[in-house]
Amino acid sequence: MPRGGRKSHKGRGKQFSNPEEIDRQMKAQRELEAKEGAERESTESEEESSSDDEEPKRKGVEGIIEIENPNRISQKSKKVVEVDVNAPKELSRREREEIEKQKAKERYMKLHLEGKTDQARADLARLAIIKKQREDAAKKREDLRKEKEADDAKSKR
Repeated sequence: MPRGGRKSHKGRGKQFSNPEEIDRQMKAQRELEAKEGAERESTESEEESSSDDEEPKRKGVEGIIEIENPNRISQKSKKVVEVDVNAPKELSRREREEIEKQKAKERYMKLHLEGKTDQARADLARLAIIKKQREDAAKKREDLRKEKEADDAKSKR
C-alpha cells in the first residue's frame, strides 16, 4: 500500500458538447437578447421623454451598488483668489498630540507644586518624616553636648 493511503483516480472523463447543441444554445441566447433589447428601447424612449437630465446608464453592477470611495474624488485645485491666508492652519496629528502632551505636563506640574497629586503628597509625607528625624537627631546631639560640657565643668572643679 502506498504511503499516502489509497490513491484513487480524481476527476471525471472529459465530456464534449456536440456542435448542434452549441448552435442551438447560441440561437436561443440571441433571441433572448433581441427580445430584451426591444423592451429596453421602448422603456428608454419613455424615460428619455420624461427626463433628459438623468445620469448616464452605468455598466454592470455599478447601478446597483453605490460606491463611496474617497480616493475616487478628484482633487479640485483652488485659485489664488479663493485661498484665505488669515484662516487658521490645520495642525497635523503629531503636532496636535505634542501640544496636548505639553499642556498635560504643565497641568500636572502646577498640581504637583500645589501638592494636589499623589506623588506630591507622598513626597511631602516623606519630607515631614525626614525633618522630624533630623530634629530628633539635632536635639540628641545638643543634649549630648550639654551633658559633656556639664561633665567637663564638674571634672575641672
